[in-house]
Amino acid sequence: MDLNDVIRSLQPYFERIPSVERPKRHVPFKEKFGWTIAILLLYFILTNVPVFGLDPSSIDIFAQYRAFFAGATGSILALGIGPIVTASIVLQLLVGAGIIRLDLTNPDDRAVYQDFQRFLVFVMIALEAIPQIAGGFLRPNVDVANALGISPSVISFLIFIQLFIGGVLIVYMDEVVSKWGIGSGVSLFILASISQAITIGLFNWFNPGGGMPPGVFPRLVYLFQNYPLDYLLSANGLVTLLIDGGILALITTIVIIFLVVLAEGTRVEIPLAHQLVRGARGRFPIKLIYASVLPMIFVRALQANIVILGLILYQNGVTFLGEYAPETSQPISGLMYLLSPVNSPYDWVPSFVKDPNRNSLAPYFADMPDFMIYLHLLIDAIILIVGGILFAIFWVETSGMDAKTVADQISRSGLQIPGFRKSPKVLERILSRYIPKVTILGGALIGILTLIANMLGTVGNVSGTGLLLAVSIAYRYYEDLARERLTEMHPMIRKFLGEE
Repeated sequence: MDLNDVIRSLQPYFERIPSVERPKRHVPFKEKFGWTIAILLLYFILTNVPVFGLDPSSIDIFAQYRAFFAGATGSILALGIGPIVTASIVLQLLVGAGIIRLDLTNPDDRAVYQDFQRFLVFVMIALEAIPQIAGGFLRPNVDVANALGISPSVISFLIFIQLFIGGVLIVYMDEVVSKWGIGSGVSLFILASISQAITIGLFNWFNPGGGMPPGVFPRLVYLFQNYPLDYLLSANGLVTLLIDGGILALITTIVIIFLVVLAEGTRVEIPLAHQLVRGARGRFPIKLIYASVLPMIFVRALQANIVILGLILYQNGVTFLGEYAPETSQPISGLMYLLSPVNSPYDWVPSFVKDPNRNSLAPYFADMPDFMIYLHLLIDAIILIVGGILFAIFWVETSGMDAKTVADQISRSGLQIPGFRKSPKVLERILSRYIPKVTILGGALIGILTLIANMLGTVGNVSGTGLLLAVSIAYRYYEDLARERLTEMHPMIRKFLGEE
């Protein structure tokens, strides 16, 4: 019995996992909007609920990836959307490699896929929480244990329970938004997390250690107050303003926002006409970023899981894959260093990497040859571009955006391309001229934009991936809101979109 047979035999049990019921009626726009806002408020509340019994010295191994994993360090949502994304990666790779044979255009197979994915998410919640506790990254507070008269291991178990509950809440909050709200919960949480980080990155004046404040605008005020104008206008001063002052990160953020909006608005439009309603015409848009930027989450999440696996192995004495800095748990040598993401100029410009005033890990890189630093950048570029293409293809095939599924949907709605006979096969053939090519081109473009943003840095250290996600998700939410308003005024459109 292979894996495919095992999954099908366990399908009756997967179906019993509780899920949010889909509405059996049309949900009005105001109600959808209300559910979305309610879940967003609940998300912000939960990110401020600390994990009971967690020692302040605990290390967040997802700190580098926090921007697009959502959640919050030290809260019960510390795992964020990580388990959902990881489960989706595993399943997409298994289906893409043919290990699990499912025809996702078949409703029964799609149901098997979705039920197994839900089960896999719960498994991933446990698999992401347990290693962090067992590896000593999330430490029990000994003082709390002594005050309660219990063993620290009991506190560790309570930490696991809280993280598991937080992971489960994220899953069901995502389902509520996806089925009763607008867009998807995962997108909503990412947008909320990154928007918050950007706002803090722009205006945060508070620096507990003193010195230069972390926010871009307060930092510029600090520089002009503490450095003479003739220095700031010199070559070294301009570098200080651009890099340390955050001007380059601000410019990069603005340019990337503009480029993503431009790319989102670039599309090929297929003309459509209704066979029964004379004069009823429309267009099916095939965007340049057809698969959206969400596949880039899969690229970074896969990269994060590999680097974190190396960290866990390093903690257990396996050092041949690379060493990690004890204070930040970031890779500083070997294969894991080369596979780690580049997030700013401090990660790939040798003089910045080795400057202790700019990089707290500089002492570890003092003797590293420059070619290793550039090789790190090259490997990250390959991961982003090639990974963007591959996961864009997987996403289109598994999310019902492929030419065959779209053609069937258009055909069922009674629409056809003017001048061609009404047939799903004809539609599929025409869509196949565009969708595969645009999927590959869009995946590569998103990888390149992410690379550029990472190389130059972004406001709030949200990373290029996080920034692209936030802008693209915000743009899609704008389109979703416009579509919801349109379907409220024209109920017939709901039938075409499969909502009735």
